Amino acid sequence: VIIVLVLAGFPIALVLAWAFDITPAGIETTPTAPGPGRFAPMRRRNNVWILGAIGLVASGLAGFFLLPKAAAKKIDKSIAVLPFESFSDEKENAFFADGIQDDILTNLARLGDLKVISRTSVMSYRGKGSSVREIGKALGVSAVLEGSVRKDKNRVRVNVQLINTENDEHLWAQEYDRDLTDIFAIQTDLAQKIASELQAKLSPSEKAQLARKPTENGEAYLAFVQAHNLEAPEDFDKIKQAEQLYERAITLDPNFALAIANLSQMESWVLHTFDPAAPRREKARALAERALKLQPDLPEAHLARGFAYYYGDRNFEAALKEFEIAQRGLPNDAEAYLAIGAIQRRQGQWKESTGNLAKAASLNPNASWPLQNLAFNYQRMRDFDSATRTVERALKIDPKNFALYEIQAKLAIAEKGDLSVAEKNLSKLEAIPLTPEQRSMIADGRVNILLFQHKFAEALSAAEKIGEEANEWHPVGASSKYLLIGVARKGLHDEVGARAAFLKAKALAEAQLQERADDPQRHCELAAALAWLGERDGAIAHATRAGELLPESKDAFDGPAITECLAQVHAILGEADQAILILDGLLTRPSTLTVELLKIDPIWDSIRHNPRFTELLAKHGAKT
Repeated sequence: VIIVLVLAGFPIALVLAWAFDITPAGIETTPTAPGPGRFAPMRRRNNVWILGAIGLVASGLAGFFLLPKAAAKKIDKSIAVLPFESFSDEKENAFFADGIQDDILTNLARLGDLKVISRTSVMSYRGKGSSVREIGKALGVSAVLEGSVRKDKNRVRVNVQLINTENDEHLWAQEYDRDLTDIFAIQTDLAQKIASELQAKLSPSEKAQLARKPTENGEAYLAFVQAHNLEAPEDFDKIKQAEQLYERAITLDPNFALAIANLSQMESWVLHTFDPAAPRREKARALAERALKLQPDLPEAHLARGFAYYYGDRNFEAALKEFEIAQRGLPNDAEAYLAIGAIQRRQGQWKESTGNLAKAASLNPNASWPLQNLAFNYQRMRDFDSATRTVERALKIDPKNFALYEIQAKLAIAEKGDLSVAEKNLSKLEAIPLTPEQRSMIADGRVNILLFQHKFAEALSAAEKIGEEANEWHPVGASSKYLLIGVARKGLHDEVGARAAFLKAKALAEAQLQERADDPQRHCELAAALAWLGERDGAIAHATRAGELLPESKDAFDGPAITECLAQVHAILGEADQAILILDGLLTRPSTLTVELLKIDPIWDSIRHNPRFTELLAKHGAKT
């Protein structure tokens, strides 16, 4: 800006300097040179134009040479640390190279004055021939760090180069040849020099964090790196391997706070997704507290405690406080923004939640998980255009993601009652390798599509083929199967067969509830079975209990589905007024319920011809 102003002002300054003199009396007009009187003003005007033109030409020439150099020095404070290449033959040294890259990335991510792309997004560039410019454009960064590592016994050589993604210019390069014991000093030095090159300011606390070594034990560090590489949210087998490696790292170094915090986060995720058992919850909490005792200012430890509160206790207020502490220490960590957004939507802060989820997606642009969560927000706010675009964007990143195809199908049904997307996606999914859990979910999905189409005979045939092992993969899988069979037989007017199926569902739901009496979904399953059997008091009691365990006032994200459970029980019992009152409220709040779903789901058949139900559809259908 300064250069541009100087260049623009130069012609003006030149003319003014010619036209005026500075004298003891002040600024005065330069006297006119002697000459024929009538030609003097004309010569004076010509001289002004000539001087102005000379000034403009001079400014233009100076700008041609100076501005590109000035612009070249201007670079946004954003960076992606690409996977480091290992020049060592041993496999464990490849893990070592990943560890160096990951630690540099983590150190940079702690700096609030930088934008640093998450590890998940940069790992997809390993071994690919993408140019620096392509990477910069895809990730939205102005610089990338490339590097290589060669480890030979107790010596390590690290080569790095920082490159401007706009013009491929090498901003800075460095080579380190040190003892293995100096590896953390190398990482600290690298982070500091990169921050300096990008003109990022470091606070005293950030400088202290960079100087801290996570462990003094090389074997523990290697086990930690291997564990981190294995983490995969949807692959329980890999999670179990990572768990063992984290345990090994902690055994080798009981003071390895970062490894303890990471293991705690993993235990919370397993609790939430695969194994909702009390011992798992206690282990996650104890590990988080242990990490914080060792290192009270470790952001990852606060993140771990936050997840223990979130998944273990459903204590959203306490979890949010921990996530906000973690976010301040990890300003570029997509996971922290994702966690905050997940809590905010449960508190009904949909706008703030969506903003944080979008921020997580920008920090992790090659990951589908933040986009999947963002789509959930749009779905519940019934912004189907945004939800569909978000899912399509995620599928471009991860075209074999099972959950994304499921969401895409549900969006089409909820918005338009369109079942063709679900049928098409089921065919796509059957052509790719699936886990037993996913195959069970596909079977459930196919039955539900047939029920929505009121093809009860085909639905019954498909439901009866669902294996009994479904219970292993889904907390309410076994009882759900017999509820589907019962609904199909009910649609075929086979009252005896339907009752037998509902009795089986009731027995399984009661057994499931004995295992987890605090699970609202299990109460809903039992309530549905009891309602179909005509046991009104028990059905209402369990549906009400589910709502008490997870009220919308406590959880605006999952709570509405539990509220809908009570509406379904009233509808099954033929109590139209009570069901419609609940449905009317749900359609005015963020939830997964839509008019189109009410039109096709057979669960509402018993009240479908009630005039108030027709009015409800008309009222909310007009709004959409």
